[in-house]
Amino acid sequence: MPIVTKDMDSAFQTAGANPGLEIWCVENQRLVSLSKSSHGKFYTGSAYLVLNAVFPKIGPPHYDIHYWLGSEAKKVDSNLASDKALELDAALGSCSVQYREIQGQESQKFLSYFRPCLIPIEGVFTSKQGSLNGEYQVHLYTCKGDYVVHVKEVPFLRTSLNHEDVFILDTALKIFLFSGCNSTIQERAKALEVVQYIKENKHGGKCEVATIEDGKFVGDSDVGEFWSLFGGYAPIPRESLPVQESESPPLKLFWINLQGKLCETGTHAFSKEVLETDKCYMLDCDSEIFIWMGRQTLLTERRTAIRAIEDFVRNEGRSNKTHLTFLSEGLENTNFRSHFTNWPKTVELKLYEEGKEKVAAIFKHQGYEVKELPEEDNEPSIDCSGTLKVWRVDDDELALLSVTELTKLYSGDCYIVQYTFPGNGRDETLFYAWFGSKSVTEDRTAAISHMSTMADSIRTNPVMAQIHEGKEPAQFFSILHRLIIFKGGNSSGYRNFIEEKGIVDETYNENLVALFRVQGTSLDNMQAIQVDQVSTSLNSSYCYILQDKGSIYTWIGSLSSARDHNLLDRMVELLNTKWLPVSVREGNEPDVFWHALGGKAEYPKGKEIQGFIDDPHLFALTNSRGGDFKVKEIYNYTQDDLITEDVLLLDCQREVYVWVGLHSVVKSKQEALNLGLKFLEMDVLVEGLSLDIPIYIVTEGYEPPFFTCFFSWDHTKENIVGNSFERKLAILKGKAKSAEGHIRTPLKATSRDSTPNGHRSISVFSNGRGRSGSPIPSSAGSDHRQSGDKLLASPTPVVKKLFEGSPANDSSEKTMPQSDSPATELSSSNESASFTQKDRNMNGENTPIYPYERLRVVSANPVTGIDLTKREVYLSNEEFREKFGMPKSAFSKLPRWKQNKLKMSIDEVDHMVRLM
Repeated sequence: MPIVTKDMDSAFQTAGANPGLEIWCVENQRLVSLSKSSHGKFYTGSAYLVLNAVFPKIGPPHYDIHYWLGSEAKKVDSNLASDKALELDAALGSCSVQYREIQGQESQKFLSYFRPCLIPIEGVFTSKQGSLNGEYQVHLYTCKGDYVVHVKEVPFLRTSLNHEDVFILDTALKIFLFSGCNSTIQERAKALEVVQYIKENKHGGKCEVATIEDGKFVGDSDVGEFWSLFGGYAPIPRESLPVQESESPPLKLFWINLQGKLCETGTHAFSKEVLETDKCYMLDCDSEIFIWMGRQTLLTERRTAIRAIEDFVRNEGRSNKTHLTFLSEGLENTNFRSHFTNWPKTVELKLYEEGKEKVAAIFKHQGYEVKELPEEDNEPSIDCSGTLKVWRVDDDELALLSVTELTKLYSGDCYIVQYTFPGNGRDETLFYAWFGSKSVTEDRTAAISHMSTMADSIRTNPVMAQIHEGKEPAQFFSILHRLIIFKGGNSSGYRNFIEEKGIVDETYNENLVALFRVQGTSLDNMQAIQVDQVSTSLNSSYCYILQDKGSIYTWIGSLSSARDHNLLDRMVELLNTKWLPVSVREGNEPDVFWHALGGKAEYPKGKEIQGFIDDPHLFALTNSRGGDFKVKEIYNYTQDDLITEDVLLLDCQREVYVWVGLHSVVKSKQEALNLGLKFLEMDVLVEGLSLDIPIYIVTEGYEPPFFTCFFSWDHTKENIVGNSFERKLAILKGKAKSAEGHIRTPLKATSRDSTPNGHRSISVFSNGRGRSGSPIPSSAGSDHRQSGDKLLASPTPVVKKLFEGSPANDSSEKTMPQSDSPATELSSSNESASFTQKDRNMNGENTPIYPYERLRVVSANPVTGIDLTKREVYLSNEEFREKFGMPKSAFSKLPRWKQNKLKMSIDEVDHMVRLM
């Protein structure tokens, strides 16, 4: 239960117990709680208190407290609202951020709570509202904003109109939208949402809507009717040139004494150490003022500080545009921290302790101990049993890995992974460029070039990903099912590099000492990572495999689970079926074990606790002509905020998605990626994110499920054509046009020649929410949907692998001639024919028959001179039915992806039999 003191307002006894908004209004010097139906009705003569509680999947709740002051509110009511904001913060354990909101100058975050808009009502709130009758009053509003709308009522006069803004004229029978010629498409689209709101809430959905374009008035009855309401048409005068704003004054930092006096500490670079925990401070940034309150300050001291600052703003004649933000120690936002020279770029996320009153009570009420939070949901967002291909990169050459080798990667090499799975009505393809931690720049650049060429050959605008060893998304692991990462490398670039630098070759060798850390969540998602063969590489939370010449040890950490032990046993089999390991539990190691690791040493023995992952944040990215990079956060985002003219970035902390609208100025994935990289480089906005996390480039109309899972996604909105204004108007008037049959132009991935900065240039991806909690792409899909003329018409087609592990893909094939690269594999007539015809001779007509043992991937006497991609055709009807559980005729009627999935499962069973 929440902690209640005798001085606490009874209105706060249950505050913050549930996510969402709670609103109180000041009436007769007391707080009155408002019902949800009254949440968007703010009166200009009143003061309000707004609490927004957010409960992340993992971590403590987030609280934002706003006190809103109407333009005609009394000073006594305003003071009471600010006092109650502090009192509410104390009731929540002093763990909220507080904001002062002035009517007409509200923050973006505050307005986002009241979508599509907040329209203040003239008058004073009273809990005994009566019904209003009489003639319908005409109102004229201005609408400003691309993502949240500032709606302001202006006098119903022609002189109120201008060419810069969007206006709404609300009359009894019709609502007019007037768009100034200099207003943006996005502003017009957002204003349509306000029109819809007014129509539904003030007219019961029964009124006409007309759109008026500035400067166009000939032959349109709606235009004539609009101007007649203003007494007839007359030109709108041009705005005078804006006065150039003077340079902002330098920042100033003050501490506030117990008497409310502001004492300046200096105007130079500020250090975090200046802030003492038993004092309150004011950071004056001119248009924004921060009030920092130390953890050891009392409620009375905080009240005194706030009064002093409000008097300061009033006496200094500051504009109403000056925003006040109140921060408690430990809850500083990125903007505040950016003004201090030595503030850590990453903030250690700590669990709230038992004594944190309300926070602890809330967690316990939900059934969790404060120090033992629930694990993240690791369920994939796509099916992970699709078609997989892996190529090793060696400068301008690619080597297609066999089915037995495609999940064995080397830290000194780069690889391209192609994964195809069935999506929403069509097959989808993901490309990953995986960079080993020791790979060379030449191979990374080549990997991106090859991947771009391969992706360009597929018309469904596949998602591409650049991922780094150690930063792989959980989705990547789930697609591969099992992965072994060895030290060293095989590419010529890596070999040349270690030779030139005189570096010892660490490439894995069964005859040398090797240590593998085993990790994963299930038998379908497990990894063995080779680490340095020293004692300090051990960790009590994991299990390990130690290879020492002829001896094999499995080391079981004291904090590992039964699941980890199962993965350990399976990984030993995958590494080498002949190994007979000796099981060693932590604390009972023989001397020979430590000797193999170079001697015993200290290693981590505490339980690894995953830090809190904040909810995703959405940002709008713009790159002005002058080169200035601008970022605007979009609060409480929805699918409707994905505006087709814009480029948006979804920051999920473990990965980043760059969404590109079809009508945006960004025309290539390379350009979109550069914007994403600029975002990562901005320490002010992104703390703790490194440049090697996955960056997803998502094109409008081709959003994968691991992107849409972050929204309440409505697929019907994908199919409406036009710019954002045209789409919203079509929906408003019930005339939305479907994009069925409409060809969307996908973004082109840039080639190697146009890729600056080598390996940092293309980072596209497809993963979920990170290593342990991400939606994961997978599915039983095949590239065969592109068979026939459509596939052959592609300028650089990619081979479709049907039968896993054919001799042509054997591991003995160290390199591939350029003519056999993935971009040109279909050049031979035989292979082309296999994709342009149906399962020819599936019933065995005119086809030689061979026993299964000779058609196996690994055979002592393999058949030669056959179509290796269609091995099943050469089986007898009896053996075909035995292996596939159905006749050939039934198999031929299955979809391509099902055929491929069945063949993969048979190959897997055959592989398992060989391991037994």
